[in-house]
Amino acid sequence: MKKTGALLSVAVLLTGMLAGCGPVKKEGGSTAEATLKDGKYDPPITLTIAKQQDENAGKYINGESLNDNVLTRWGVEKLGIRIETTLLGGDAAQYNTKLRLALTGSEKLPDVLPVYDTSLENDLIQSGLVKDITEDINKYMPERLKEIYKEYPTAFNPVIQDGKVYGMPIAPNLTEGEVMLVRQDWLDNLGLKAPTTIDEFEQVIAAFTNDDPDGNGKQDTYGFDFSGKDSYNTGWVSDSVMIFSAYTGKHLPGQWYNEDGKLTYGSVADGTKDALAKLRDWYSKGYLNKELATQGAWDALADFTEGKAGIIIGRPWLYGSVKDVETNVQGAKISAYPTISGVSGDKTYQSGQQNDGVFMFNKDFNNMEAFFLYYDKLYDAAFGTGDFKYGYAQGYDYDIVNGEVVFDPKAFNTPLDAVQGVGKMAFTKNTPSVDGPGKSFYDLAQGVKADTGVLMRSAANDPTTSAGYVISYENRDVLLPNAFNGPPTKTMQTSWEQLNTMEKETFTKIIYSKEPLESYDTFVKQWYEKGGTQITEEVNEWYTNAGKVDVMTNMGLK
Repeated sequence: MKKTGALLSVAVLLTGMLAGCGPVKKEGGSTAEATLKDGKYDPPITLTIAKQQDENAGKYINGESLNDNVLTRWGVEKLGIRIETTLLGGDAAQYNTKLRLALTGSEKLPDVLPVYDTSLENDLIQSGLVKDITEDINKYMPERLKEIYKEYPTAFNPVIQDGKVYGMPIAPNLTEGEVMLVRQDWLDNLGLKAPTTIDEFEQVIAAFTNDDPDGNGKQDTYGFDFSGKDSYNTGWVSDSVMIFSAYTGKHLPGQWYNEDGKLTYGSVADGTKDALAKLRDWYSKGYLNKELATQGAWDALADFTEGKAGIIIGRPWLYGSVKDVETNVQGAKISAYPTISGVSGDKTYQSGQQNDGVFMFNKDFNNMEAFFLYYDKLYDAAFGTGDFKYGYAQGYDYDIVNGEVVFDPKAFNTPLDAVQGVGKMAFTKNTPSVDGPGKSFYDLAQGVKADTGVLMRSAANDPTTSAGYVISYENRDVLLPNAFNGPPTKTMQTSWEQLNTMEKETFTKIIYSKEPLESYDTFVKQWYEKGGTQITEEVNEWYTNAGKVDVMTNMGLK
């Protein structure tokens, strides 16, 4: 591939990229020489991608579509890179099925593959269809991205095998923590304060259930709304993990924790039985969502939104999804509070998410430099720089009205019902962020002036959401990433699903009083006998070996 110089302003960014180019795919699929000049390919090249498209990324305006929208046109115009989605899945199950079909040759594998399932990541590596990108990262990753990736070395774990790196985390960043959303008007009506301990929490949810907090003369409300359908540690919304952590500390259900150099599984930790006993008691008294075992995390929001439940836990943006209650129910008011402390007096802990899946690449893909050029530009919105200083596209996710930058879609020059998730039209479900658990919100709360695009976007949020992010940032030490994030171990591949099913059924039956509390002891015994002992050994063996090869140095990330 012929190479030419780049503008001084992007010289640093492109220095590595210009070093190792090969033939590139021209638009239309043919192979042609393309020149990277002034940060743009000429003629344009095409990168094919796979995409799991959530509902927000599936909405287009102005007659646009998946492969012809404001962001794809920007890519061609500014970078000479056309992004073409050739493998599309509407939800996680459908998307993973299509990726598995690609493994069998039934679907063509695109150039770039966002993958969100560790088992599938392992299968792709074993298939030999994805490439080792250790050297590509070292050679082509721009410096500002390297600085981000250096902070999250363990996020690479799922795609490291035999000292080689078969992918990279998607937008590594410690995401926001969960807060407690409480019906403030119910607290006020009953003369209560927001709970800070397990005992106070019980008093509040009892009052929310028995003392007619909405004053309608009916006993038609309850205290705590959460989902137990898929997990008792959802990690995002409708979560009950706070109650478990109150008794177990850092040992969370469904998650591994490094205690004195040894990884242990939270669902069999001391204290879990006490948490189940408390939930069982509360359920029998009507304090909890009666349908918790059958409602998924998103479905479980309904009771809170409809004014039936008084407390729900989730990430700060959850307020935006339940605030309709303030419109639909006269006098309703929601406030955000920190989660309660544990019985030991320490904070309660939550799952911390370091990345949202991984990028993997077709073994025949030879345009890693183009991928990094595009990916780095997407980060402009996170840094408030370049073409995406305020957002991705004026009139889509922000607008300038009478000289003022606005983020309220109803105030746009052409009003919209909701902002358009332009960034989600690119590779991934979510757009890159470097704001961590909410630093920009915390800075604003400390009096920092909103003089950058990032701060301006944060300042445009409602007070309740902003308060939640400040709480999240101030309590970021409670976020615990899963200590085991490697590929499924040998015994996991045959026994993990069965163990998970046994765990979920046992927990639910205890809470529903369909089994005695003592059945938890039987569960723990059987968990170890039916594979847990071997899996714990394998997980710890993986943990020991994970650090033996210094892949971070090999990738130039040290």
